[in-house]
Amino acid sequence: MYKLVCFDVDGTLIDNTASIWHVFHRHFRVDERIRNDAIRGYKSGKITYEEWAMHDVMLWHKMGKQRSDFISAMVSSKLRLMDGAMDTLSALRKRGMKLVIISGSISIVLEHLLPRYQEIFDDVFISHIHFDDKGGISSLKATEYDMEGKATALRKVALKHGVSVNECVFVGDNTNDVGVAKEAGLSIAFNPKDKSLVEASDIVITCADISRILPHILG
Repeated sequence: MYKLVCFDVDGTLIDNTASIWHVFHRHFRVDERIRNDAIRGYKSGKITYEEWAMHDVMLWHKMGKQRSDFISAMVSSKLRLMDGAMDTLSALRKRGMKLVIISGSISIVLEHLLPRYQEIFDDVFISHIHFDDKGGISSLKATEYDMEGKATALRKVALKHGVSVNECVFVGDNTNDVGVAKEAGLSIAFNPKDKSLVEASDIVITCADISRILPHILG
């Protein structure tokens, strides 16, 4: 019945965080007032999502943070793959499913915890921080497909792979997943952090083992 499965990252494929952006801000002790100014600017429409992301990355750049500092932040925060993640991805792949990431997370998380992610997933929509030869931040490529853009990404990959959105599954956990949850043929709220996602989803799973999604997808 389903042919394509899309995953959020933070809180879904990766455990011990609801947002990697918050993990880095907290670890680097970024001034919360400055962070909140940017959040309010985005929510009020004064700045774009890309400008919001660039604002936050520039804060880290000005602090002189290196790639190694981001790794240290993830280790200190005990980030890890969600229980059952590899078995779940393998089981879906064996059944011929297309696998997609649609997330507001940052690529360094996957590079650290799932180094072969580009081989595992057919399409990846995520923000990328690029580092120079010395480990310093050199540039940012912010995703166009977070928040309301997640539903756009779902339609895009469905068209690319020749399936309907009704044959697509989305698995996520937070408020930025509500729009795409309403769009997918099957939406699974995995340990949801927001009531609106529960209301928008077909299935709710409150267990920190992502393999629990398999019976709902594979039957």
